[in-house]
Amino acid sequence: MEFTKGHGTGNDFVVLPDPDNQLELTPGLIAGLCDRRRGIGADGVLRVVRAAKHPDGAGQAGEAEWFMDYWNSDGSYAEMCGNGARVFVRYLLDTGLATPDGAVLPVATRAGVVRARVEGEETIAVEMRRPRLYDASTAVLGGLTLTGTAVDVGNPHLVCSLPAGLDLPALDLTQAPGFDPAVFPAGVNVEFITPGDPVDGADGHVQMRVYERGSAETLSCGTGACAVAAVALHDDSRDTGVVAVDVPGGRLTVTVTPDSCWLAGPAVLLATGEVIPSALLP
Repeated sequence: MEFTKGHGTGNDFVVLPDPDNQLELTPGLIAGLCDRRRGIGADGVLRVVRAAKHPDGAGQAGEAEWFMDYWNSDGSYAEMCGNGARVFVRYLLDTGLATPDGAVLPVATRAGVVRARVEGEETIAVEMRRPRLYDASTAVLGGLTLTGTAVDVGNPHLVCSLPAGLDLPALDLTQAPGFDPAVFPAGVNVEFITPGDPVDGADGHVQMRVYERGSAETLSCGTGACAVAAVALHDDSRDTGVVAVDVPGGRLTVTVTPDSCWLAGPAVLLATGEVIPSALLP
């Protein structure tokens, strides 16, 4: 099985080229690929498949040629992954499978079609669904209950601002935060944030850590950065603006407009090779 390894601000993925949907992927195989000791190691898997050839993408084939079949590291599906979409687009462009149609390149996902554009040599930006703040809820972490805002970015998020005196790097995210299943019946990505110093060209600046549903703590989360930016702007009485979001893996820039949300940052392909699927299974 051929693969490429890539990452976006440390959020890393195994990319599997499968244009005609011929690979037999299973949760066990996905988990094996993502295992950092017995596999290649990644936060998730991106299968590159033509939208018309995949049942989850066929309805979008008229808008986008390629479907991003995204799997979490535990073998579950996810609706959307912002950093994954940026790495997916980098793969399409670098392998010649696609070229931008004018200024943008459309990609089909389980959360709908997203558009991407190249900004400089390393940066790729994707147009995400505009974040929707819809409820208040809480996360429980090590006996500490933190209030937060529920945000829909095509997948569910809970953004929790840390109170004064609680240090972001000191949080123990080795265990999944508790949450209210009545608010998040399908699980949730939980972001913890603190304010950052002013950044030139940005209306806001926050620092973030995230526990991703199905993947544990990751160095970065694109949809999480969009959720965090929307909450930061809302707390500053803004509906639109530019927010710099610092994650452990680097910096993402989120631009919220009246109709959409653009996520920008580096997307890097590291290596290509072959893996033996049978060696990944128990």
